[in-house]
This record gives sequence, C-alpha cells and structure tokens, in this order.
Amino acid sequence: MNMKLELVLIPVTDIDRAKAFYSEQLGFNVDVDHSVGEDFRVVQFTPPGSACSIAIGLGVTTAEPGSVQGLQLVVSDIEAARAELVGRGVEVSEVQDFPWGRFVFFQDPDGNGWAVQERPAD
Repeated sequence: MNMKLELVLIPVTDIDRAKAFYSEQLGFNVDVDHSVGEDFRVVQFTPPGSACSIAIGLGVTTAEPGSVQGLQLVVSDIEAARAELVGRGVEVSEVQDFPWGRFVFFQDPDGNGWAVQERPAD
C-alpha cells in the first residue's frame, strides 16, 4: 500500500497576510481559495516542484498559530535559494553548515518555522 503525504495544515491568525507571504514572498502557487459562509475558508498552496501542499484558513485546524515547526523545503542550491528569499523580502538566516547538510531557516508572520535544506542533484 502506498501512502503519500499531500497536505499539511498551517495555523495562522490573519489569512490574507499569510496568503500574501506564502504566495508573494515565498512564490508558492495558490491552488485554492474557497469560502463556505463566514466560518470556513481554506487557502491551499503548493511550493514550485513539490508534490505536497500546505493549507491555511478559518475552520481548518485548531492548532495555535506559530505552533508548527520543522517544515522543510529541499533545494539543490542553498545559496541561490537564500538569495531568492532575501530578494523577496523574507527574513532568512545565514547559511548554516551541519554534518548532515546545509540549511537556512525562516518563519512565517505567525512564527511557524521552516527550514530549507540543500540536497544537490544526483
């Protein structure tokens, strides 16, 4: 049996602010922005080249905004990825070298934490 992780819920306080961050600053594709009444709105994004998406919204999770930590994006060139993020106005750490890889780190406006790992192409 195959199991694919395809959606991760990210708790946020301000949907429109988070939507601007994920779409404009990170460059994620907006797949869905759908409301049902005043109590439910879901906005789904997919990072370029990813098979897994994220979703934010109203009525989609009871988790506290900022409580999601350790989300990880993988790139083939960490220096280029960092430069692109900085160019888009994202506050991102300097490149950090660990025995298991090279990383940069950033947070969304609510404090949800992301890592970007370099994994060079084979």
